[in-house]
Amino acid sequence: MITLARTVLGDLAPSELGTTNYHEHLFQVSPLLPGEDLDEEAASTREATRLRNSGFASMVDATPLGLGRRPDAIARIAATTGLNIIATTGAHREEHYGAHHWIREFTESTLADRFTTELTTGMDDTAIRAGLLKAGIGYWRISTFERTVIAAVAAAHRVTSAPVMVHLEHASAGFEVLELLRLSGVAAHAVVLAHVDRNPDPVLHADLAATGAYLGYDGWARFKDWPESTLVDCAVRAIELGAGERIVIGGDVARRTRYVEYGGMPGLQHLGDRVLPRFRSAIGAELTRGITTLNPARLLARF
Repeated sequence: MITLARTVLGDLAPSELGTTNYHEHLFQVSPLLPGEDLDEEAASTREATRLRNSGFASMVDATPLGLGRRPDAIARIAATTGLNIIATTGAHREEHYGAHHWIREFTESTLADRFTTELTTGMDDTAIRAGLLKAGIGYWRISTFERTVIAAVAAAHRVTSAPVMVHLEHASAGFEVLELLRLSGVAAHAVVLAHVDRNPDPVLHADLAATGAYLGYDGWARFKDWPESTLVDCAVRAIELGAGERIVIGGDVARRTRYVEYGGMPGLQHLGDRVLPRFRSAIGAELTRGITTLNPARLLARF
């Protein structure tokens, strides 16, 4: 069976992805983040260039339906910067959508059809296809809307084999959402659990990895609660406990005030310039290559 990673400019062999940032946002508008809109193509292009110059060849743009996603602009950014960019369909956790948002009116079947179309035909009346499905849940809570999205994501996955990202709040309910997906036909090895490092518990991470799921470490530059060394140390211990083939890393910077080209800091280059050297020092170049290149290539190559 031939497996491919689906980027906005076409399908690639997994080996062509290279060093991959599994989670960023080039465009995003959410009522949960007032004043933090990412909505300027020129600024997002320059920010993506910073990521490329810091050593990344590929990235996932993790903005799903209804939150300011711009497929045409993402494709232009990919062409301009040389980044391989994988776009996302699906829906975020419920709180990201206003009470009267149009996505709330969709049935499970309608959502599943929309997600499938975006993976196979194109997003938002374009021929630019998504390469990843996304769902989100709350803190130890999966609402009715979120269960509907999960079921629709699973239906689209069954048709396309596309990989699935699940937003977790502080790493809660990871096993529970994996079980929901399993019962709907999505194997754990097709799933990445975003934000597991928001609970830096290496034993929990090793147990989640043992299911086959991928672990998204993306809490860098958020050290109000703990220093980045805590996350590096957590990853090192989780690797020692057997999770080395399941960890992927991203920035999830996702705020106007954190993008240099929007007037903030530290920018998308932080992951490549500041974080990866710490991993190389802690675990060596080969294991770092595993979490930045080999692991995301396996995760993203599902079509």
